[in-house]
Amino acid sequence: MSLSIRASDLVKDYADVRALDGLDLEVEAGEFFGLLGPNGAGKTTFINILVGLAERTAGEAEVFGYDVDDDYRQARDAIGLAPQEYNVDRFFPIHEVLEHKAGYHGIPPGEASRRAQEALDTVGLAEKADTRFDWLSGGMKRRFMLARALVSDPDLLILDEPTAGVDVQLRRDLWTIINRMNDEGTTILLTTHYIEEAERLCDRVAIMDEGRKVEVASPGELMDRGTDRITIDLREPPTTAPDLSLSGVHDVQLSGSQVVVTAARGSALVPDLVRELDERGYEVAELDIERASLEEVFVDVTRKESEVSA
Repeated sequence: MSLSIRASDLVKDYADVRALDGLDLEVEAGEFFGLLGPNGAGKTTFINILVGLAERTAGEAEVFGYDVDDDYRQARDAIGLAPQEYNVDRFFPIHEVLEHKAGYHGIPPGEASRRAQEALDTVGLAEKADTRFDWLSGGMKRRFMLARALVSDPDLLILDEPTAGVDVQLRRDLWTIINRMNDEGTTILLTTHYIEEAERLCDRVAIMDEGRKVEVASPGELMDRGTDRITIDLREPPTTAPDLSLSGVHDVQLSGSQVVVTAARGSALVPDLVRELDERGYEVAELDIERASLEEVFVDVTRKESEVSA
């Protein structure tokens, strides 16, 4: 297995505050990997260590096998970063800003100009090439931050809340661009507060809290740990909720004329559920499943971790 990111027992202290507390994490090359966690969980601190904006206190951190401190140049050249905050030279046309960024990575002027134009084309800003950053709209600024991350043709693209504050259409446009990059082999590391974003995009996600990794799994695996809601319309509405003995059923309630079953892995349970209802003389007219959301699982996992830590 080839790794794009490896962190081992990674610690970062800011005076009396421990932002990372022995973080262990591995991201495979070519993976679309998400970092989820509340504010203060350590996500941005981890990113800052990878890109050289913060120095680790202890532990190890590597990008494609290069130590982020000892092999800084090789590690940094492999990364394209679109940070949450705008940190752009506002006095130059955006095309020149991209050329300067490419030059920082040792790309010759002619090639830098070509890459700058290509990056602007990719994010739909080609017609704004001579515009200063300050004159762009909010959505265009988000597009430009992605273009700046792409101009060095990175093997690892790090996106820190890339769609924060943008409208739905722009968010989906950015998803399309990012997905295409990943399909072409670029490793993506994404931090987001939008649970739908993680569900739609990520192969795996790591849940972080208080500077530690709480859990790593695919969105589907995490959702299987939650409880689904199965709403059943019976041909003859019952007067009381059926007494079901199936493993995985947490609760059965009668809501008006509907039977509402709360269960783990509801989709897998449906055939057995319908069979047991039939054996008990109930005829199912209609059935609907509402899957557990990744947000619900995230809240539950971090709550349990807090209880364990306490």
